[in-house]
Amino acid sequence: MKGWKLLLAFLMAFFLFACIGGNREKQSIKISGSTTVLPLVQKAAEKFMEENPNADIQISGGGSSVGIKEVGEGTADIGMASREMKAEELSKYPSLKELLIAKDGIALIAHPSNRISSLTEEEIKAIYNGSIANWKELGGEDLEIVVVGRDSASGTREFFYERIMKKTEFASTMLEKNSNGAVKQTILQTPGAIGYVGLGYIDGSVKTLEIDENGEKIPPAVQNILNDRYPISRGLNFYTNGEPKGLAKEFMDYLLSEEGQKIVEEEGFVPLK
Repeated sequence: MKGWKLLLAFLMAFFLFACIGGNREKQSIKISGSTTVLPLVQKAAEKFMEENPNADIQISGGGSSVGIKEVGEGTADIGMASREMKAEELSKYPSLKELLIAKDGIALIAHPSNRISSLTEEEIKAIYNGSIANWKELGGEDLEIVVVGRDSASGTREFFYERIMKKTEFASTMLEKNSNGAVKQTILQTPGAIGYVGLGYIDGSVKTLEIDENGEKIPPAVQNILNDRYPISRGLNFYTNGEPKGLAKEFMDYLLSEEGQKIVEEEGFVPLK
């Protein structure tokens, strides 16, 4: 009889635990925006959800402008951006809060067969405004330069436009791509092409060009960004509508933690600490 009572007590405790667990609500948030930040956030979200089974984090790209617009209009909980907010965005969405999550460099990439290994900032600007149109003008082979950039929603393009172009117009022949991955794929398939991508997209499949600063050739490397030697670098940001709370705050805190910043480094970006 005593055994039956113990069994009954065990079953009641089991069902009570199951009911409590079953009633535990799954929290869900949506994150959208920069394709530069996208792979970092995807990896961090995967690890966060492994440790927090009741968390559901949905992530999509679209560009920095999309992320800021969606979080400003309430269709996303967090907006990813590879630039700071523009004046018109600040005016339209005054309640948005910014959080710096990592640093990044913009790397100039070319087809592996390209003989050029470095460019000055003035040469990059001249290429992108169409003043220099053939690689032979820079000491390379007689080959037309195919200029590849990002579309107007891109925070990477906005940063490049301000930092390198000094807010002057791009060449009308520039091929506009909607992601870092699309830029890289075009470079791989086009011997005369040049493009720019976030540091996390660099690998051995494309040629990375160094920046020539008064004769010093500086590669886009993490250490050079940490010590402020590489000139084309920026912050990567999260935006929320008002102060973050709930799952959004938990995930943002995780990304700033030691574990989260380790993921930043593993993904080829520059951690804050």
